[in-house]
Amino acid sequence: MQIKRTIKIDERINNFLLVLIALLVITSCKKEKSNFTDKQVFRYNEHSNITSLDPAFAKDQRNIWAVNQLYNGLVELDDSLQVQPSIAKKWTISEDGRTYQFHLRNDVLFHKHELFGRDSTRKVIAKDFEYSFNRLLDKNVASPGGWVLQNVANFKAESDSVFTINLKQPFPPFLGLLAMKYCSVVPKEAIDYFGNEFRANPIGTGPFHFKLWVENTKLVLRKNPLYFEKDEKGNQLPYLEAVAVTFLPDKQSEFLKFIQGNIDFMKSLDASYKDDILNTDGTLKDKYVSKINMQTGAYLNTEYLGIYLDGEEEHPTKSKLIRQAINYGFDREKMIKFLRNGIGSPATSGFIPKGLPSFNNQQGYSYKPEEAKRLVAQYKEETGDENPQIAITTNSNYLDLCEFIQRELQKIGIATKVDVIPPSTLRQGKANGKLPIFRASWIADYPDAENYVSLFYSKNFTPNGPNYTHFKNELFDTLYEQSIKEVSVKKRHRLYQKMDSIVITEAPIVPLYYDEVIRFTQKNVTGLGINPIDLLNLKRVQKN
Repeated sequence: MQIKRTIKIDERINNFLLVLIALLVITSCKKEKSNFTDKQVFRYNEHSNITSLDPAFAKDQRNIWAVNQLYNGLVELDDSLQVQPSIAKKWTISEDGRTYQFHLRNDVLFHKHELFGRDSTRKVIAKDFEYSFNRLLDKNVASPGGWVLQNVANFKAESDSVFTINLKQPFPPFLGLLAMKYCSVVPKEAIDYFGNEFRANPIGTGPFHFKLWVENTKLVLRKNPLYFEKDEKGNQLPYLEAVAVTFLPDKQSEFLKFIQGNIDFMKSLDASYKDDILNTDGTLKDKYVSKINMQTGAYLNTEYLGIYLDGEEEHPTKSKLIRQAINYGFDREKMIKFLRNGIGSPATSGFIPKGLPSFNNQQGYSYKPEEAKRLVAQYKEETGDENPQIAITTNSNYLDLCEFIQRELQKIGIATKVDVIPPSTLRQGKANGKLPIFRASWIADYPDAENYVSLFYSKNFTPNGPNYTHFKNELFDTLYEQSIKEVSVKKRHRLYQKMDSIVITEAPIVPLYYDEVIRFTQKNVTGLGINPIDLLNLKRVQKN
């Protein structure tokens, strides 16, 4: 009864919003002289409220997806994670790998706004990138993306169409970093006028422009008629007239709305409905095959348990014997099949996930309960601790996985407790070293394994970097410092693989599974695509 009542309330809110959107659209259609139908609106739900539409704060996927529709940078990634031109039509890289010179298009315009005066817009020039990058580094702005430019010595607009970046030292993944939404171009006029409220008054160059944002309720974007990109046949992009985002926090309600055809796209798999929509082998149930489409693909996301190795308190997990025993002590294949309905693959190789060319197909940890028991027995003999006890801290979304591991580890002689805390508390505890074992995931910010091995570099200890485990190994550090200077792709990949092997041997983590991107769409949606960083790109989407 509670679910039905919630759905009815959601429907009333949604109906009101649809009327509101229709009124807005009718008004804007009169101005823009375009027809508007439901088939030209792409609708999806975001479980958490978007916190900012300013690209300087595009830290979380919820923000990144919206920002990606509104802004462009110098370059972008295609669905194969290859760097492609965007506002920069071409670029050159010096032989020493330190100087990047970008040549800009001359037909990129900011979204129309009265701030730009008589023409209501203006062309993007290299000075705009100079301004946007300086803003990213401005401590008063306090962007979480300033680290993207940490290897940059300086940058300069050489002319209206030429922008040069000089690095402190060669860093081959740099182009991939520039594809991050932090590096989008923004107009100084808008920042000067709106200040901190630019977060809710975005002006960019992207395929869609801002129309309406009622926080926690609805976000509406409209087609940008000035957008510079065209398809292979010369047709103007984007094809859609609008994007409408709702913010229902309940995933069961989202699922029901999707099945009813009230939203076009659903991005995740939740325990509340996974058994209704998928078989245990990861295929669609027969009743949905003719109604919806499903896409899956590699995801640059490794799910794992992190083990904190620092601090004065003694924990059994400070022993490599116990860490290795945990890694051998549960069946990852069984876990994926029955708890994830076949979505994802067991992390039996390393920390670097499938989907990256430097994936290390080494022999990692598979299910070896007898070896796990032997390691526990050796630990007891060496330490005198006859009853090793551990606690795994997680949030409610991963409780089933952690309880599965708990049951398996108790069979090999490790008493295990599972603590469930809110996601925000988990993030905080992970960052300040208060959790001996914590459930975590690492989603790539850019398509290079440096993004993964940096989690174990000793100079990246939290809170100054992403080394949440406080793992320290001299050989690893030496290899890491070599890798970030290595220009040869093959040599760099070999260094990454050596580091990955050290991490697996020393076991500061327990890799669980390599995730997969999973997307559900209505049958009339085409052109969505799928990519290993799960970026939502709507400029080529159509509804038939």
